[in-house]
Amino acid sequence: METKWLKVDNIVDNLMNHPHIVQAAKLLTENEIVAFPTETVYGLGANAKSDEAVQKIYQAKGRPSDNPLIIHVANIKQVEEMVEEIPKSAQILMDRFWPGPLTILFPQKKGVLSPAVTANLPTVAIRMPNHPIALALIEAAQLPIAAPSANRSGKPSPTKASHVYDDLQGKIAAIIDGGETGVGVESTVIDCTENIPVILRPGGITKEQIEAVIGEVHIDAALHSEKEKPKSPGMKYTHYAPDAPLIVLDGSKEWIQKKIEEQQRKGLKVGILTTEENKDFYDADVVISCGNRKDLTTVAAKLYDTLREFNQYEIDLIYSEAFPNEQIGDAIMNRLRKAAGHRIEKEDQ
Repeated sequence: METKWLKVDNIVDNLMNHPHIVQAAKLLTENEIVAFPTETVYGLGANAKSDEAVQKIYQAKGRPSDNPLIIHVANIKQVEEMVEEIPKSAQILMDRFWPGPLTILFPQKKGVLSPAVTANLPTVAIRMPNHPIALALIEAAQLPIAAPSANRSGKPSPTKASHVYDDLQGKIAAIIDGGETGVGVESTVIDCTENIPVILRPGGITKEQIEAVIGEVHIDAALHSEKEKPKSPGMKYTHYAPDAPLIVLDGSKEWIQKKIEEQQRKGLKVGILTTEENKDFYDADVVISCGNRKDLTTVAAKLYDTLREFNQYEIDLIYSEAFPNEQIGDAIMNRLRKAAGHRIEKEDQ
């Protein structure tokens, strides 16, 4: 299959009638799969009502079939067609954070979506992306679009069209190139079918922001403990991993440098994922800054691009600095733990 590369400037007027948007929307109505930018990462979109289309997502990504997909919508009417009810907490969150990087779990209305989208669960995960190209594509296709991240399963999510092409060329019908994404990590996922909503995945909207508008929320215990079974099936899988093994080091930069030197004495080539504040301190084989520690939104925005950048070098091991588990740092550490297969070493242990 030839993968079409469709360049779209997201600041042009009347995007829904842009010829490349029209072309991509037609492919979606024909049950083909199309990658497109959102404000978080690039998504791999398919007609959420079609078994044939949804199965193409799983096949292209090599994604386990028990890992449900998020539905992307452009308006509330689409939500109402797919859910049995909109809980009060969900309505408040929609009013406050949509469009934006927040995915909400609703009780699913049976018979509307492909069962493969929800992995036969009673809930459906829905979000409204805050990106003009994504919204224009959904409107043009007039379909709810199932869209996980547009990468091979287990690898870093794509924040550029070139990342998608590297992973999925020849496996998907088209890529809409809308430039780099903004937030950099995926949406927050929250289950609003519980009496007290539960965050299943940290992301672009923080726990603190959510609690400011709906009060108390819980966090799935499995997010911070390997012993707990995750409520979201997809969270049990390794994600975001670069080619070389990754270990997260939680300690001082002096201790981290000693760890680097220990591995180098064994003859290993070592990379370090660090920040602008510390990049000149480390003497590793490859040193890559992922943003500013004083502004963790910059780290979130560059995290996946940085993990992919290490793949350009012949290295045996990657160390990453740890980050505070608060605000957007919670999402960063969630992704790093998954990329490292939960391999974290602490200085005081």
